[in-house]
Amino acid sequence: MTHQAALEALSSLLGDRLVRSKSDRDAHGASEAWFAAAPPDAVAYPETTAEVAQAVAICARHGCPVVPWGAGSSLEGHALAIRGGVSFDMGRMNRLLAVRAGDMQAVVQPGLTREALNAELRTTGLMFPIDPGANATLGGMAATRASGTTAVRYGTMRDNVMALEVVLADGRVIRTGSGARKSSAGYDLTGLFTGSEGTLGVITELTLRLHGQPEAITAATCAFADFAAAVDTVIATIQTGIGVARIEFVDEAIARIFNAQSGAALPEAPHLLVEFHGSEQSVAEDARRFGEIVAEMGGADFRWATTTEDRDRLWQMRHRAYPACIASRPGSIGLVTDICVPISRLAEAVAETRADITEAGLIGPILGHVGDGNFHAILLLERGNEGELARAKAIAERLAERALRLGGTMTGEHGVGLGKRGLMAREHGVGWEVMGRIKAALDPAGILNPGKLVPGPD
Repeated sequence: MTHQAALEALSSLLGDRLVRSKSDRDAHGASEAWFAAAPPDAVAYPETTAEVAQAVAICARHGCPVVPWGAGSSLEGHALAIRGGVSFDMGRMNRLLAVRAGDMQAVVQPGLTREALNAELRTTGLMFPIDPGANATLGGMAATRASGTTAVRYGTMRDNVMALEVVLADGRVIRTGSGARKSSAGYDLTGLFTGSEGTLGVITELTLRLHGQPEAITAATCAFADFAAAVDTVIATIQTGIGVARIEFVDEAIARIFNAQSGAALPEAPHLLVEFHGSEQSVAEDARRFGEIVAEMGGADFRWATTTEDRDRLWQMRHRAYPACIASRPGSIGLVTDICVPISRLAEAVAETRADITEAGLIGPILGHVGDGNFHAILLLERGNEGELARAKAIAERLAERALRLGGTMTGEHGVGLGKRGLMAREHGVGWEVMGRIKAALDPAGILNPGKLVPGPD
């Protein structure tokens, strides 16, 4: 289906900021995972909320799909224009609008990245701690309800988005939430749009909760003889109430990849990567107590990273785990699983997942934010090998079923998008139909990121 009338009207509105070149369309039609390319008909680069509202209204009149785009770092095909239309690249709306230091809040545009925000906050004593790994845009992070390595201490985007400005499917602009710490005034529309993945509206402004920069930070890696001991250490640490800011698991395969690609010189064994935030005294006490648990579980080879440079290297290595895994099998693509289970069921979930991968004959290193019960298997598939892809999809489906059986969810942080849409009915039952009704009420023509998240035509 062509959308020529919409594109002509958008061109009149945006001028050369409506781009139809093959290079721009291709760049906005690719993802970082296994999905086929799906370029939009054009890419729009709005600069103000008013422009977004006018552009969406034009698309609504002509039945043209609108697909919001942040940094393109999502892993479930969220931003692919599978039905054509216009990709709304929010990268030019990238300003820090206000810092309300007394209220520990920042007001930002959606195209501002988390790293750029923290660079601007450096001299204020405040920080925005949510860290999904990629230098994602804050609008995209809100749209997918992202979290990452620090969620065990600071929560997810759900806990740190206080208010939003959103353009609806007909071009109307609404504001949700406020700067107040709590409210009982009606439905939680901020929560509704946080995690809606562009299917209900286009986010044009966010009010974010900030946190104080910790006085002291220390981080470490430690090795274990087997993955069960590492996972049991995580469970004991969380249940003991030790205030970890990050507690990450990587298996022996990923330790080997870190050594090959980053020169890490880690023992080729399962590892925990931990970080503590607080005062000098509290950090030292938390590290001591954690060390006692590690010793009880048979862990060894503690390596402390006390300088900023050492910590940066450690977490950069962790955040680059996905591309490092892809590079470890040249020519491969990745299918990344993302289940989250109650912490008491974590060891069981990881053990069953490893058995699935072995039985399928696939390569699938495991890592994750295990302090939240959230872990990922990175299934490395030969590009074009339909047999491997089919086996990987079967594993992902079994993982989703396992997560539900253990009282968890099929996605802890990556969201639904295109990749997990077919599993939503199993997790939510009639609740998924309710989501579809909300979508139909706010976007009756179905122009906002169609084919994602909610029920509807495939």
